[in-house]
Amino acid sequence: MRVFVTGASGHIGSAVVPELIQAGHEVTGLARSDASAAAVQAMGADAYRGDLRDPEGLPAAVAAADAVIHLAFDHATMMAGDFAGAVATDLAVVQALGDALAGTGKTFVGIGMTPTGDIGRDAAIEANPRSAVSRAIAGFSDRGVRTILVAVPPVTHSSRDKIGFVPTLIGIARDKGVSGYVEAGTNHWPAVHTLDLAVLFRLALDQAPAGSQLFGAAEDGIEVREIAATIGRHLGIPAVSIPADQAADHFKAFPFITLDVIMPGAVTRELLGWEPTRPGLIADLDESHYFATD
Repeated sequence: MRVFVTGASGHIGSAVVPELIQAGHEVTGLARSDASAAAVQAMGADAYRGDLRDPEGLPAAVAAADAVIHLAFDHATMMAGDFAGAVATDLAVVQALGDALAGTGKTFVGIGMTPTGDIGRDAAIEANPRSAVSRAIAGFSDRGVRTILVAVPPVTHSSRDKIGFVPTLIGIARDKGVSGYVEAGTNHWPAVHTLDLAVLFRLALDQAPAGSQLFGAAEDGIEVREIAATIGRHLGIPAVSIPADQAADHFKAFPFITLDVIMPGAVTRELLGWEPTRPGLIADLDESHYFATD
């Protein structure tokens, strides 16, 4: 199958692309710079020069593909504080990709989660501005597209992870001299190893029924205080509770420190025969690559 991948040289994409190629797929990756194009080609894929901010250039790449896996997101804009702007860019990209796929029966695999029927969980889903992107992708199933959504855990960990939740928490701990969590720290972050997630994307492309909502959690939810304690142990600093009224200042307005999500991965594992084999989050932290300073 010919697969067009956005975000091909990024954290998740750099694992997904080799996984697809090893399975026999032909891959073209979106690249916005010479460096990104070189990285994509080094993985054995073709590079297609383009930019998320110029979605009008994407349909030509889609026309030559049998499937699209959309992994790119404007993290720089989000980290600069303009989450709404990053989501608006993503919506424009999704619309361009979906319009190009409409009526073809081709596959559109994206990141996201649709409502579950659980009132509490759905409220959390809808509170995330990116839920609009999930709805947009799912909506193309009514326009002749085989849509598949993969809910990616907020902690997708490996040596490739440079800007995610864990590096952010480690950076704050180094700066503050303590490894913090909010109040009791019993809120949960689901987790998966990047390479296990790459396998799931390949299985989703090859096997998932049209309209599937998949959950990419190898670990349904890990208490943040356990993560903080592990970080503190490696840095040689105490793990401490931060009062809720001091959290915004201590965690530098990191908006997800109190996120509490349980992501059930068992149904997806049974549906696709997905068996994560890489280290869990705490074991991965204990491999120490997150704490290298050179």
